[in-house]
Amino acid sequence: MMYVIKKDGTKEEYNVQKVVTAVNKSAYRALVKFSDEDIDFICDFVNKKVASMNKDFISISEMHNVVEYALESLNPAVAKSYKDYRNYKQDFVHMLDEVYKKSQAIMYIGDKENSNSDSALVSTKRSLIFNQLNKELYQKFFLTKDELQACRDGYIYIHDMSARRDTMNCCLFDVATVLKGGFEMGNIWYNEPKTLDVAFDVIGDIVLSAASQQYGGFTVPQVDKILEPYAEKTFQKQYDRYIGMGLAQEKAEEEAIKDVRKDMMQGFQGWEYKFNTVASSRGDYPFITITGGLGTSRFAKMANVCMLEVRKGGQGKKECKKPVLFPKIVFLYDENLHGPGKELEDVFEAGVDCSSKTMYPDWLSLTGEGYVASIYKKYGEVISPMGCRAFLSPWYEKGGMYPQDENDKPIFVGRFNIGAVSLHLPMIYAKAKQESKDFYEVLDYYLELIRRLHLRTYEYLGQMRASTNPLAYCEGGFYGGHLKYSDRIAPLLKASTASFGITALNELQELHNKKSIAEDGEFALEVMRYINKKINEFKEEDHVLYAMYGTPAESLCGLQVEQFRKQYGIVENVSDRPYVTNSFHCHVSEDLSPIQKQNLENRFWDLLNGGKIQYVKYPIDYNKEAIRTLIRRAMAMGFYEGVNLSLAYCDDCGHQELSMDVCPKCGSKNLTKIERMNGYLSYSRVKGDTRLNEAKMAEIKDRKSM
Repeated sequence: MMYVIKKDGTKEEYNVQKVVTAVNKSAYRALVKFSDEDIDFICDFVNKKVASMNKDFISISEMHNVVEYALESLNPAVAKSYKDYRNYKQDFVHMLDEVYKKSQAIMYIGDKENSNSDSALVSTKRSLIFNQLNKELYQKFFLTKDELQACRDGYIYIHDMSARRDTMNCCLFDVATVLKGGFEMGNIWYNEPKTLDVAFDVIGDIVLSAASQQYGGFTVPQVDKILEPYAEKTFQKQYDRYIGMGLAQEKAEEEAIKDVRKDMMQGFQGWEYKFNTVASSRGDYPFITITGGLGTSRFAKMANVCMLEVRKGGQGKKECKKPVLFPKIVFLYDENLHGPGKELEDVFEAGVDCSSKTMYPDWLSLTGEGYVASIYKKYGEVISPMGCRAFLSPWYEKGGMYPQDENDKPIFVGRFNIGAVSLHLPMIYAKAKQESKDFYEVLDYYLELIRRLHLRTYEYLGQMRASTNPLAYCEGGFYGGHLKYSDRIAPLLKASTASFGITALNELQELHNKKSIAEDGEFALEVMRYINKKINEFKEEDHVLYAMYGTPAESLCGLQVEQFRKQYGIVENVSDRPYVTNSFHCHVSEDLSPIQKQNLENRFWDLLNGGKIQYVKYPIDYNKEAIRTLIRRAMAMGFYEGVNLSLAYCDDCGHQELSMDVCPKCGSKNLTKIERMNGYLSYSRVKGDTRLNEAKMAEIKDRKSM
């Protein structure tokens, strides 16, 4: 009889079935299912090895080694899973110590990693503490040793580690499909709205519920066209009521239109209240974007104008109104509709007026140059941005990655991204130089690392059940999303994208030849073309929609400087500031005119189709003519363009200026200041404090052209 000596010194009769239970658990964690033949092999291997020892007692550590040998010869991934779990007690002590230290900092100091989170709130503190635990679990049980090392050193950055094992990232949510015919949410059946005011309420509930089941940006595309049929229903209901009251047809129509407009204004105002005050289960205010501008019917047009008027009017006490941050508004610009003298020029003018006061809307060209416009001009399909800047690659209805025939059309609404991993290009360049290796050889290593990580993420997420996000996977919010609760979501993932991000392109150029991308930029262009070529090769080989993404570095802009300094010290114009340059942009301190900045960044535009935005700072006092001119120029160039101002509001008297630290009217320092974070807006000051990290505040202080 053979006995196993356990860690606590007790003995237990040897039973190979306990080995079977343990290896099956490890296989499950590695997303592997052993066959009966596999289990027979493991049992036979372990039994023979144990018997060959000719001992009455075997320690648990020896048993573990035997099982590991068996798994290594069968499936190394499961062997790693088994080995990692062996020492979980020691690892968990360390992990919980890290979580405890982070929790103490969150409880008593706060957290500024995400400017959308108010870490003063109890619910946010709880979420942040859980996120820290989930991040530790992700690093321990999901990442390989090489991935973890690359991440900790700073050569790559895995975004949203606290959430990416659980769910997907940014999306274009198909609200219209969910609404049509009714749907179920939270075990309650919602009938399709019969009026506009109810539609606003229900859409608000859908958005908050679905957005809390993911991370990243949540976009409702072409909201004007979604609202249009419900506005028609309200109009008809009110018109019939007025006719029944004895009003003449012309008067009845006039009054019914007034009622629709009132519901529009109140509906958009209700969204602004809801989306800026109701935190999600993640503890933040969901990053909600709505796009519009193309609707030509009277009620679609009304929706666009009302949306802009509400945003321009602001929220707050009567004398102290200021714009809200959510939803982000994106204006879909068609030169044939919004150009001078065209059908919707007045809607364009309403957008310019709103941008000149609030920075939003951002502007997306559908008829200029480049990828987004080419799809619109060829197919009439709009690629709305997901969140602040992410864009989807085409997925065709019949052919998938490529059109099956000339009648095949791309699908964008209802699709999503599974996450981003960013390259720290200056770190990779410095490593290559230090080790006397070719830069592209070192870059290839990290590109392959990200590739494998994405593939494993697809495999892992595919095992999730549709019940994890019913509105998306079961009620039609996602393309193909009519699964049963118990179904796995793998079939829906084939149309999703995975992003290879890039940061600090300007610092890469500086490291290469001590010139900024405003001064030179040729090496930066060469690198962008190379990465694009590699990603396209991966795409063909893996049949996965990889995309290249200009990373919006928020807290990352400061972290990457610290990582670079630790490995390679302080280098002038590379790591001597508290932050690195965001994405592919010119450095914020460059003294460039808006036109110069547009021209310089245009070189990189078509190389980052998975995520990009262009913006310039307007050093002008609400000059609508200048803003109008530069927007039209950006639209002709095919940009997704942001209007950057520095907005400041006195919370005591309501006075507002483009930039102030003390109110010149009443002397108050109780100000709200709104700045461009990356592709979105955030508070650089609110109630005497900021939600932004120190690195981002240092960047804002240096801004001249951003």
